[in-house]
Amino acid sequence: MNIFRLAGDMTHLASVLVLLLKIHTIKSCAGVSLKTQELYAIVFVTRYLDLFTDYISFYNTLMKIIFLGSSISIVWYMKHHKVVRRSYNKDQDTFRHYVLMLPCLFLALIVNERFSFKEVMWAFSLYLEAVAILPQLVLLQRTRNIDNLTGQYVFLLGAYRAFYILNWIYRYFTEPHYVHWIIWISGLVQTLLYADFFYYYFERSPCSWGSEKRRSIFGYLNEANDI
Repeated sequence: MNIFRLAGDMTHLASVLVLLLKIHTIKSCAGVSLKTQELYAIVFVTRYLDLFTDYISFYNTLMKIIFLGSSISIVWYMKHHKVVRRSYNKDQDTFRHYVLMLPCLFLALIVNERFSFKEVMWAFSLYLEAVAILPQLVLLQRTRNIDNLTGQYVFLLGAYRAFYILNWIYRYFTEPHYVHWIIWISGLVQTLLYADFFYYYFERSPCSWGSEKRRSIFGYLNEANDI
């Protein structure tokens, strides 16, 4: 494992801890998209089908358990915790996330490294992860009010993806025959979504995202999703 992979895993873990801190300590999920969290839960369930069949290392198994367990627990908190669920922005978190799942599944069936159940599900999880953040980003554009913990959560997710891209570049130049087009293209799509968000988050005030002069991609997605 190289330093970029480790940094990516740690920032990914930090993003989960920040979100759990917000939900468990503050007892609030305001500004957090349940649709995105449901998609992430599906991502980890379909990606880690080998959890009890293929052992790679203690570290690998531990991280799988953490991400799988935390994603499911976040969804449970937002849907069933009697206090947390009251703060959920249900009226604004209306992105039709199922429209993301079907194309990803169809793509996984035709573009995969090997046509087997595990490999198709693995490819599906990569495609779905690439777009799973969309409901969250659209929700932030709608509410136009990003609290510190929610902003840090999205920032850390973006940092995790950036470190993984550095990891792929490093492995490409240091490991022979390291070519994984499915991972690379999915990661690139996900990075572009974060890049668009970060530009409008850091360069423009959130309340100006919906302006007619210049809007982020999430403003257009917001309108398209309401049609």
